[in-house]
Amino acid sequence: MKTAEIKLTVQLDDNNIPEKILWESTDSKNKEALPVQAFMLSLWDQSYQNTLKIDLWTKDMPVDEMKRFFYETLQTMGDTFLRATGEKNMVEDLRDYCAHFADKMDIKK
Repeated sequence: MKTAEIKLTVQLDDNNIPEKILWESTDSKNKEALPVQAFMLSLWDQSYQNTLKIDLWTKDMPVDEMKRFFYETLQTMGDTFLRATGEKNMVEDLRDYCAHFADKMDIKK
């Protein structure tokens, strides 16, 4: 069985606010840790039937980039949901909402 590891490193300031986030993966072609501004990690706990989450972003992440990050996350969640469930109609509804979100947040495509 193949094993892969994903590593997230969060550097905090004196107030425990993220200053820098690095990620790396043993499966990546890039062998060095890469900087990112934010991440959202969701894990399904089957025993408790709920989601465990970690959402972090650096203190200098611009608000316009956070809006785009949310928009793109919602879009890719639709892709994942479609692959996982085949629920095309619900994904179309989510895409409609994403278009509404982009319009309200003034996100340029």
